[in-house]
Amino acid sequence: MPHEELREKNIRLVIENALDSFLENGIEKTKVADVARRSGLTERSVFRYFETKADLVLAASLLYWNRILALIDRMSHENSDGGTTGLEDAANVLVCYSMLYHLDPKGMRFTLDAELTLQAAGRLHERIMEEDMAEQNNNQQDINQLLKVRYEKLQELQANGKDPFVITKYDVTNHTIDIKEKFDEMEGKEVSIAGRMMFKRVMGKASFCNIQDLKGRIQVYVARDNIGEEPYADFKKFDVGDILGVKGTVFKTKTGEISVHASEVTLLSKSLQILPEKFHGLTDTDTRYRQRYVDLIMNEEVKETFVKRSRIIKEIRNFLDNRGFMEVETPMLVSNAGGAAARPFDTHYNALNEDVKLRISLELYLKRLIVGGLERVYEIGRVFRNEGVDTRHNPEFTLMELYQAYTDYEGMMELTESMFRYLAETVCGSSVITYNGMEIDFGKPFERITMNDCIKKYTGIDFDTVADDAAAKALADEHHVAYEERHTKGDIINLFFEEFCEKNLIQPTFVMDHPLAISPLTKKKPSDPEKVERFELFINTWEMCNAYSELNDPVDQRERFAAQDAAFEAGDEEANHTDEDFLNALSIGMPPTGGIGYGIDRLVMLLTDSPAIRDVLLFPTMKSLDK
Repeated sequence: MPHEELREKNIRLVIENALDSFLENGIEKTKVADVARRSGLTERSVFRYFETKADLVLAASLLYWNRILALIDRMSHENSDGGTTGLEDAANVLVCYSMLYHLDPKGMRFTLDAELTLQAAGRLHERIMEEDMAEQNNNQQDINQLLKVRYEKLQELQANGKDPFVITKYDVTNHTIDIKEKFDEMEGKEVSIAGRMMFKRVMGKASFCNIQDLKGRIQVYVARDNIGEEPYADFKKFDVGDILGVKGTVFKTKTGEISVHASEVTLLSKSLQILPEKFHGLTDTDTRYRQRYVDLIMNEEVKETFVKRSRIIKEIRNFLDNRGFMEVETPMLVSNAGGAAARPFDTHYNALNEDVKLRISLELYLKRLIVGGLERVYEIGRVFRNEGVDTRHNPEFTLMELYQAYTDYEGMMELTESMFRYLAETVCGSSVITYNGMEIDFGKPFERITMNDCIKKYTGIDFDTVADDAAAKALADEHHVAYEERHTKGDIINLFFEEFCEKNLIQPTFVMDHPLAISPLTKKKPSDPEKVERFELFINTWEMCNAYSELNDPVDQRERFAAQDAAFEAGDEEANHTDEDFLNALSIGMPPTGGIGYGIDRLVMLLTDSPAIRDVLLFPTMKSLDK
């Protein structure tokens, strides 16, 4: 690793370990020697980077507050529905600070201790802020000058007939990771690589640079005697961020670093913008989400997350294809957005002069295909719900739904358990994964419990013995569970479950036999017509999957639709509406069928240990900056 890169890496490591030590043991009890030992460095090395312990405290304090500010920014945005006022936004920020005060008392104590330490060392906050502001102003001036220089370099290239933007292709023989992993057989062989230059060090007649492609980085040794005097002079003018093609021979340096000895370097694209030096962790999350292209360049973990997302979807397809399922596509623009409890987005189809909606679910069209005789179908597709944004919700997201004829929700439980276990083992390499420090075991049989038994387990209340709506509402009043006047006993049961049970469901758990009132598309249990054959899979307190024994009785379905229409009239904006064409399909006859639906994004969050849905969406929904 080049010296400058190693130095920056060590500095980051020391700061992070210093912060961890200060948080765990306090500033006074933490010695620089402890930080050095934790970082795998000597105490002398640490003092080369930081003259005093106070300098280390300052760096750790800045890192802590950058993290906190980024978290507050994210939380305040996620708690906003996109239509909040400035006062409401400020209130969201205050709520976030209040939460952090209770969630992170060690951090709060550290910041107070840091302030006292820095004051005692003569590092007054006001002076730091002034210096920081002055540095920012100078940096902006420097950046403007550097941007001007880059444009001038491009103009010079174009004037000399070396315009990189006229190049249409470059033949690549190897990716960087292939060279590194197969060095024994690649050593001495000529390769052709291409990627973005992320580092450059010019040393007279020879230089080093790092090239980053899809799969990693590799060092390139560029010598004037090997590529020629004029090309070497051109190379020295290249900037970090430029995209290069390199031909050369694979070798290992005296320090043991696998490298490419360049025989030819080609500028394939000129970068006219400057990459951030320390993008991840020091720049707010809002910018990362808005400029995902920069995030992918600067943050290897982000790239790995999205590569893993692609593999998860591929393995879902492999699993279902091996079980005889057929992948299909259904309409996104619909006249009746049904199949889920959600508000749709409305739009207008000019050619037909008709108002239409963006679909909220895949369900009703897939069931039509079951009626048509396609016995096993699935779709992985985008759906749209006009709702707020938080850590687990985005208004447009990817849904997987499947339907299988001649089975029920028991068959769907077996399929779901097998699929999730397969994905963990195939994509993560183990049936046991870790999310936010908590182990989740997909290898053990998933727990099964009815919704009423789950409520009884965590509250002691047996809703099977609750007589009617009035009695259910009385219990809700007693336990401070908010409800609406239109709510029935079935709605109250669901509210109790959400309030008292979900937070306890960490390991994979099938919650079964929901109330009829909240399941308009589900077959009743023959043994208890107030309940339906439905389950939800909960993992890490999240609802991961929703599945039914599908209702195939057209008379019963019409009655359920009528109840949903009434709920809509009573103020439930998320209620379904009667779908006459779907009822016609059921009248033709649908066999007994089991169905499953789950959000791909939430599954990817779980399998990549990502804290928020925006971290697994390449381009999450963001409020416009000019609004």
